[in-house]
Amino acid sequence: MIHPHPESNLAAPVAFSASALAKRLFVSLGILPLLLTLTLVYFAVNEPRFLSLDNLSNVMRVSTFLIIVAMGQMLVILTAGLDLSVGSIIGFVGVVTASLMLRLLDSYPEAVGLAIGLSVAGGLLAGVLVGAVNGIGVSLLKVSPFMMTLGTMTSLVGISLSLTSGLPVTGIPDEFMQLFGYGRVLGMTPPVLITLVLFVVIWVLLNRTTSGRYFYAVGANLWAAQLSGISTRWQLFLAYVLAGLLAAVVGVLFLARTGSAEALNGQPFGLQAIAACVIGGVSLFGGIGKVRDVLLGALFITILTNGMDLIRVESYVQQIVLGAVLILSLVADQLRLRWTC
Repeated sequence: MIHPHPESNLAAPVAFSASALAKRLFVSLGILPLLLTLTLVYFAVNEPRFLSLDNLSNVMRVSTFLIIVAMGQMLVILTAGLDLSVGSIIGFVGVVTASLMLRLLDSYPEAVGLAIGLSVAGGLLAGVLVGAVNGIGVSLLKVSPFMMTLGTMTSLVGISLSLTSGLPVTGIPDEFMQLFGYGRVLGMTPPVLITLVLFVVIWVLLNRTTSGRYFYAVGANLWAAQLSGISTRWQLFLAYVLAGLLAAVVGVLFLARTGSAEALNGQPFGLQAIAACVIGGVSLFGGIGKVRDVLLGALFITILTNGMDLIRVESYVQQIVLGAVLILSLVADQLRLRWTC
């Protein structure tokens, strides 16, 4: 009788436990930690400037816009929806805020503070109204989220171009740019501070409130949520309103950073916000996702773009890389859902 080598009996359990652990980590954490680690190591090795304090500060500052938009997009995706209009809302709010500010300053040049306050309020209100239109279309009229927000996106671009005649709106006062762009509060720039505050608010909303738990319930099973007594129409409406509001905040902050408003200013953020959510493990089927991971997903996209800029990767190659990462994340999302069930 031939007896197997003693070490062969140990190899199989060790290999099995290693693969089981890897699978368990993948199901719980997703692919983002691996992507983030590989990206950081690659650019740190190939570009000495990547880990410099100035570059890391720039990454933090630039990532704030995408983080805020992605958090709003997450609320919609949690309900099994999608908002393609957030990028257009950013440009539209910038145009509304800038145009209103210049008109108020033209009429009341000495009332700079009042003009800034009213114009910012007007811009935020514009974003909320667009979100409300999306919410009514999806929740009450039962229009497909994709088609509803696609129509809104197209209309907003046309409205913004009409308001500006296709030209950038300039002449933004320095007081506004200092207040929302380059000033310092508690040692941080206003966009970073605002992002931290909004992150805490969204985290509390999703993890410590009944309404936040309802977002997950609606996305997981709409009919079951209705039978449980949840006002699913209100939750859907609220998700799009909040997404519009957060996109409007980015529109104001982006205007303060660039000093000019254009209809197409926010276009890149639309798809990047979806990518940040998917890379962060938010399921496009709804009901699954954590705001912490969305923040990390937005940071990953910003770091990846920043690193490719530093090593002078052509813009069209960057688009290919981002598209490949998004596809990889979608495949990983399907595997996680399959292994979770």
